[in-house]
Amino acid sequence: MKITLNKNITLIEFLEEQYPDSPRTRIKKLLQSGKIRINDKPVTLHSYKLKPGDIIEISHTGINAAKAGLPFPVLYDDQDVIVVDKPAGKPTSSTDGSLSIQEIMSQFLKRESRGRYRAWVVHRLDKEVSGVLMFAKSRETMEIIKNTWQETEKHYYALVEGIPEKAESTIKSWLLEDKSQKVHSVSQTEGAKLSVTHYKMIKISGDHSLLDIKTETGRKNQIRVHLSDIGCPIAGDRKYGASDEFKRRIRLHAYSLTFPHPSTGKVITVKSPMPEGFLSLKQRDEKYK
Repeated sequence: MKITLNKNITLIEFLEEQYPDSPRTRIKKLLQSGKIRINDKPVTLHSYKLKPGDIIEISHTGINAAKAGLPFPVLYDDQDVIVVDKPAGKPTSSTDGSLSIQEIMSQFLKRESRGRYRAWVVHRLDKEVSGVLMFAKSRETMEIIKNTWQETEKHYYALVEGIPEKAESTIKSWLLEDKSQKVHSVSQTEGAKLSVTHYKMIKISGDHSLLDIKTETGRKNQIRVHLSDIGCPIAGDRKYGASDEFKRRIRLHAYSLTFPHPSTGKVITVKSPMPEGFLSLKQRDEKYK
Protein backbone atom coordinates (compact mmCIF):
# COMPACT_ATOMS: atom_id res chain seq x y z
CA MET A 1 0.00 0.00 0.00
CA LYS A 2 1.33 3.44 -0.96
CA ILE A 3 -0.12 6.55 0.67
CA THR A 4 0.66 10.17 -0.17
CA LEU A 5 0.46 12.30 2.95
CA ASN A 6 -1.40 15.60 3.04
CA LYS A 7 -0.51 16.93 6.51
CA ASN A 8 2.23 17.19 9.14
CA ILE A 9 2.19 14.22 11.53
CA THR A 10 4.57 11.79 13.21
CA LEU A 11 4.94 8.30 11.81
CA ILE A 12 3.45 6.63 14.87
CA GLU A 13 0.44 8.97 14.78
CA PHE A 14 -0.04 8.19 11.10
CA LEU A 15 0.07 4.44 11.73
CA GLU A 16 -2.39 4.74 14.61
CA GLU A 17 -4.79 6.53 12.25
CA GLN A 18 -4.40 3.78 9.65
CA TYR A 19 -4.85 0.95 12.15
CA PRO A 20 -7.18 2.26 14.87
CA ASP A 21 -7.98 -1.27 16.08
CA SER A 22 -4.34 -2.31 16.56
CA PRO A 23 -2.58 -1.84 19.92
CA ARG A 24 0.46 0.43 19.95
CA THR A 25 2.76 -2.54 20.70
CA ARG A 26 1.71 -4.21 17.43
CA ILE A 27 2.24 -0.98 15.51
CA LYS A 28 5.75 -0.65 17.00
CA LYS A 29 6.51 -4.21 15.90
CA LEU A 30 5.46 -3.23 12.42
CA LEU A 31 7.90 -0.31 12.58
CA GLN A 32 10.72 -2.53 13.82
CA SER A 33 10.15 -4.99 11.00
CA GLY A 34 11.66 -2.53 8.54
CA LYS A 35 8.76 -2.97 6.14
CA ILE A 36 7.75 0.70 6.19
CA ARG A 37 9.41 2.94 3.61
CA ILE A 38 9.13 6.71 3.35
CA ASN A 39 10.06 8.25 0.01
CA ASP A 40 11.55 4.86 -0.92
CA LYS A 41 13.78 4.65 2.20
CA PRO A 42 13.16 2.29 5.17
CA VAL A 43 12.25 4.11 8.42
CA THR A 44 11.90 2.54 11.89
CA LEU A 45 11.85 5.66 14.11
CA HIS A 46 8.34 6.05 15.55
CA SER A 47 8.80 9.82 16.11
CA TYR A 48 9.84 10.42 12.49
CA LYS A 49 8.16 13.63 11.32
CA LEU A 50 6.11 13.29 8.16
CA LYS A 51 5.17 16.22 5.95
CA PRO A 52 2.74 16.78 3.07
CA GLY A 53 3.89 15.04 -0.08
CA ASP A 54 5.75 12.25 1.69
CA ILE A 55 4.98 8.82 0.23
CA ILE A 56 4.59 6.04 2.79
CA GLU A 57 4.76 2.45 1.58
CA ILE A 58 3.73 -0.39 3.86
CA SER A 59 4.90 -3.53 2.11
CA HIS A 60 3.00 -6.26 3.91
CA THR A 61 -0.09 -4.61 5.31
CA GLY A 62 -1.56 -3.12 2.17
CA ILE A 63 -5.18 -3.79 1.37
CA ASN A 64 -5.44 -7.45 0.57
CA ALA A 65 -8.45 -7.64 -1.70
CA ALA A 66 -9.42 -11.17 -0.68
CA LYS A 67 -9.05 -10.58 3.06
CA ALA A 68 -10.89 -7.25 2.81
CA GLY A 69 -13.75 -8.92 0.99
CA LEU A 70 -13.10 -7.02 -2.24
CA PRO A 71 -13.54 -8.95 -5.50
CA PHE A 72 -10.85 -6.89 -7.27
CA PRO A 73 -7.40 -5.41 -6.47
CA VAL A 74 -6.71 -1.99 -4.97
CA LEU A 75 -4.02 -0.29 -7.07
CA TYR A 76 -3.50 2.89 -5.03
CA ASP A 77 -4.81 4.22 -1.73
CA ASP A 78 -4.20 7.34 0.35
CA GLN A 79 -6.12 9.75 2.57
CA ASP A 80 -7.96 11.35 -0.36
CA VAL A 81 -8.45 8.80 -3.14
CA ILE A 82 -8.59 5.09 -3.77
CA VAL A 83 -7.94 3.49 -7.17
CA VAL A 84 -9.11 -0.02 -8.03
CA ASP A 85 -8.73 -2.47 -10.89
CA LYS A 86 -12.32 -2.69 -12.14
CA PRO A 87 -13.40 -6.04 -13.58
CA ALA A 88 -15.39 -6.21 -16.80
CA GLY A 89 -19.10 -6.83 -16.37
CA LYS A 90 -19.81 -4.58 -13.37
CA PRO A 91 -21.09 -0.97 -13.61
CA THR A 92 -19.14 1.91 -12.08
CA SER A 93 -22.37 3.10 -10.45
CA SER A 94 -26.03 2.22 -10.80
CA THR A 95 -29.48 3.65 -10.19
CA ASP A 96 -31.44 0.41 -10.62
CA GLY A 97 -30.33 -1.25 -7.42
CA SER A 98 -27.76 -3.55 -9.08
CA LEU A 99 -24.46 -3.94 -7.24
CA SER A 100 -21.90 -1.45 -8.56
CA ILE A 101 -18.20 -0.85 -7.97
CA GLN A 102 -19.10 2.42 -6.20
CA GLU A 103 -21.41 0.61 -3.79
CA ILE A 104 -18.82 -2.09 -3.07
CA MET A 105 -16.15 0.54 -2.39
CA SER A 106 -18.46 2.71 -0.27
CA GLN A 107 -19.30 -0.24 1.95
CA PHE A 108 -15.60 -1.10 2.23
CA LEU A 109 -14.48 2.47 3.02
CA LYS A 110 -17.24 3.04 5.56
CA ARG A 111 -16.29 -0.18 7.32
CA GLU A 112 -12.54 0.49 7.29
CA SER A 113 -12.82 4.16 8.33
CA ARG A 114 -15.68 3.74 10.83
CA GLY A 115 -17.95 5.87 8.71
CA ARG A 116 -15.55 8.69 7.86
CA TYR A 117 -15.22 7.90 4.17
CA ARG A 118 -17.31 6.69 1.26
CA ALA A 119 -16.65 6.38 -2.47
CA TRP A 120 -17.43 9.42 -4.61
CA VAL A 121 -17.44 8.93 -8.39
CA VAL A 122 -15.06 11.19 -10.33
CA HIS A 123 -15.08 9.32 -13.65
CA ARG A 124 -16.64 6.19 -15.10
CA LEU A 125 -15.77 3.12 -17.10
CA ASP A 126 -18.47 1.41 -19.14
CA LYS A 127 -19.87 -1.75 -17.56
CA GLU A 128 -18.11 -3.85 -20.21
CA VAL A 129 -14.71 -2.16 -19.72
CA SER A 130 -12.04 -3.16 -17.19
CA GLY A 131 -9.11 -1.33 -15.64
CA VAL A 132 -8.04 1.68 -13.59
CA LEU A 133 -10.95 3.36 -11.81
CA MET A 134 -10.51 6.12 -9.21
CA PHE A 135 -12.85 7.25 -6.43
CA ALA A 136 -12.58 10.24 -4.11
CA LYS A 137 -13.11 9.68 -0.39
CA SER A 138 -15.00 12.95 0.19
CA ARG A 139 -17.23 15.36 -1.70
CA GLU A 140 -14.58 18.09 -1.40
CA THR A 141 -11.90 15.88 -2.95
CA MET A 142 -14.30 14.85 -5.71
CA GLU A 143 -14.90 18.50 -6.62
CA ILE A 144 -11.14 19.25 -6.69
CA ILE A 145 -10.47 16.31 -8.99
CA LYS A 146 -13.32 17.21 -11.32
CA ASN A 147 -12.08 20.80 -11.52
CA THR A 148 -8.63 19.58 -12.62
CA TRP A 149 -9.84 16.69 -14.76
CA GLN A 150 -8.46 18.26 -17.94
CA GLU A 151 -4.99 17.62 -16.50
CA THR A 152 -5.54 13.87 -16.28
CA GLU A 153 -4.24 11.49 -18.93
CA LYS A 154 -6.06 8.23 -19.62
CA HIS A 155 -4.75 5.34 -21.71
CA TYR A 156 -6.49 2.15 -22.81
CA TYR A 157 -5.61 -1.08 -24.58
CA ALA A 158 -8.05 -1.89 -27.38
CA LEU A 159 -7.94 -5.07 -29.42
CA VAL A 160 -9.84 -4.29 -32.62
CA GLU A 161 -11.02 -6.15 -35.65
CA GLY A 162 -9.10 -5.28 -38.80
CA ILE A 163 -6.16 -2.95 -39.29
CA PRO A 164 -6.60 0.86 -39.23
CA GLU A 165 -5.57 2.67 -42.41
CA LYS A 166 -3.21 4.86 -40.36
CA ALA A 167 -0.87 3.50 -37.68
CA GLU A 168 -1.49 6.62 -35.61
CA SER A 169 -4.30 9.15 -35.85
CA THR A 170 -6.94 11.23 -34.07
CA ILE A 171 -10.69 10.69 -34.33
CA LYS A 172 -13.04 13.62 -33.71
CA SER A 173 -16.81 13.65 -33.88
CA TRP A 174 -19.97 14.86 -32.19
CA LEU A 175 -21.58 12.09 -30.16
CA LEU A 176 -25.28 11.77 -29.41
CA GLU A 177 -27.13 9.04 -27.52
CA ASP A 178 -30.41 7.77 -28.95
CA LYS A 179 -33.49 6.53 -27.09
CA SER A 180 -32.16 2.96 -27.07
CA GLN A 181 -29.03 4.17 -25.23
CA LYS A 182 -26.78 3.62 -28.24
CA VAL A 183 -24.31 6.39 -29.06
CA HIS A 184 -23.73 7.67 -32.61
CA SER A 185 -21.41 10.11 -34.37
CA VAL A 186 -23.58 12.88 -35.81
CA SER A 187 -23.22 16.32 -37.34
CA GLN A 188 -23.05 19.16 -34.83
CA THR A 189 -26.54 19.37 -33.37
CA GLU A 190 -28.35 20.13 -30.15
CA GLY A 191 -27.36 17.71 -27.40
CA ALA A 192 -24.34 16.32 -29.24
CA LYS A 193 -20.95 16.51 -27.51
CA LEU A 194 -17.59 16.99 -29.21
CA SER A 195 -15.39 13.95 -28.57
CA VAL A 196 -11.69 13.40 -29.29
CA THR A 197 -9.84 10.07 -29.31
CA HIS A 198 -6.18 9.44 -30.19
CA TYR A 199 -4.89 6.01 -31.13
CA LYS A 200 -1.51 4.46 -31.89
CA MET A 201 -0.77 1.01 -33.26
CA ILE A 202 1.05 -1.30 -30.85
CA LYS A 203 1.06 -4.45 -32.96
CA ILE A 204 -0.85 -6.45 -35.57
CA SER A 205 -1.92 -10.00 -34.76
CA GLY A 206 -3.50 -11.80 -37.70
CA ASP A 207 -6.65 -9.91 -38.64
CA HIS A 208 -6.72 -7.97 -35.36
CA SER A 209 -4.78 -4.95 -34.10
CA LEU A 210 -3.76 -3.93 -30.59
CA LEU A 211 -4.04 -0.17 -30.12
CA ASP A 212 -2.98 2.29 -27.44
CA ILE A 213 -5.87 4.70 -26.94
CA LYS A 214 -5.64 8.14 -25.34
CA THR A 215 -8.80 10.16 -24.75
CA GLU A 216 -9.13 13.93 -24.55
CA THR A 217 -12.79 13.73 -23.66
CA GLY A 218 -14.68 11.15 -21.64
CA ARG A 219 -18.02 10.65 -23.35
CA LYS A 220 -20.17 7.58 -22.91
CA ASN A 221 -19.04 4.75 -25.25
CA GLN A 222 -16.66 7.23 -26.94
CA ILE A 223 -13.80 4.85 -27.76
CA ARG A 224 -16.18 2.12 -28.85
CA VAL A 225 -18.04 4.40 -31.26
CA HIS A 226 -14.91 6.04 -32.67
CA LEU A 227 -13.13 2.78 -33.43
CA SER A 228 -16.29 1.44 -35.05
CA ASP A 229 -16.44 4.64 -37.13
CA ILE A 230 -13.05 3.87 -38.71
CA GLY A 231 -14.09 0.31 -39.52
CA CYS A 232 -12.25 -1.32 -36.62
CA PRO A 233 -14.78 -2.22 -33.92
CA ILE A 234 -13.41 -3.52 -30.65
CA ALA A 235 -13.35 -7.32 -30.49
CA GLY A 236 -16.42 -8.54 -28.64
CA ASP A 237 -18.30 -5.26 -28.96
CA ARG A 238 -21.32 -6.52 -30.86
CA LYS A 239 -23.27 -3.38 -29.95
CA TYR A 240 -20.94 -1.35 -32.17
CA GLY A 241 -20.38 -3.66 -35.09
CA ALA A 242 -18.01 -6.40 -33.95
CA SER A 243 -18.51 -9.99 -35.11
CA ASP A 244 -21.41 -11.71 -33.36
CA GLU A 245 -20.20 -15.24 -34.11
CA PHE A 246 -19.19 -15.66 -30.44
CA LYS A 247 -20.04 -13.87 -27.23
CA ARG A 248 -16.86 -12.30 -25.87
CA ARG A 249 -15.84 -9.82 -23.23
CA ILE A 250 -15.16 -6.50 -24.90
CA ARG A 251 -11.41 -6.09 -25.41
CA LEU A 252 -11.09 -2.60 -23.96
CA HIS A 253 -8.96 -2.10 -20.83
CA ALA A 254 -8.07 1.17 -19.05
CA TYR A 255 -4.42 0.47 -18.26
CA SER A 256 -3.11 3.87 -17.09
CA LEU A 257 -4.41 6.94 -15.27
CA THR A 258 -2.17 9.95 -14.58
CA PHE A 259 -3.55 12.77 -12.43
CA PRO A 260 -2.44 15.66 -10.19
CA HIS A 261 -2.99 14.68 -6.57
CA PRO A 262 -5.92 16.70 -5.14
CA SER A 263 -3.99 17.68 -1.98
CA THR A 264 -0.34 17.91 -3.03
CA GLY A 265 -0.56 18.57 -6.76
CA LYS A 266 2.06 15.87 -7.32
CA VAL A 267 1.54 13.96 -10.56
CA ILE A 268 0.65 10.32 -9.89
CA THR A 269 0.39 7.48 -12.41
CA VAL A 270 -1.52 4.32 -11.60
CA LYS A 271 -1.36 1.34 -13.97
CA SER A 272 -3.21 -1.93 -14.38
CA PRO A 273 -1.74 -4.96 -16.16
CA MET A 274 -3.38 -6.30 -19.27
CA PRO A 275 -6.00 -8.89 -18.22
CA GLU A 276 -5.16 -12.55 -18.69
CA GLY A 277 -6.46 -13.82 -22.02
CA PHE A 278 -7.03 -10.29 -23.36
CA LEU A 279 -5.25 -11.07 -26.65
CA SER A 280 -6.63 -14.60 -26.96
CA LEU A 281 -9.74 -15.03 -29.12
CA LYS A 282 -10.80 -18.65 -28.98
CA GLN A 283 -13.48 -20.11 -31.21
CA ARG A 284 -16.10 -20.34 -28.47
CA ASP A 285 -18.30 -18.19 -26.24
CA GLU A 286 -16.66 -16.56 -23.23
CA LYS A 287 -17.98 -16.03 -19.73
CA TYR A 288 -16.59 -13.15 -17.71
CA LYS A 289 -19.42 -11.85 -15.51
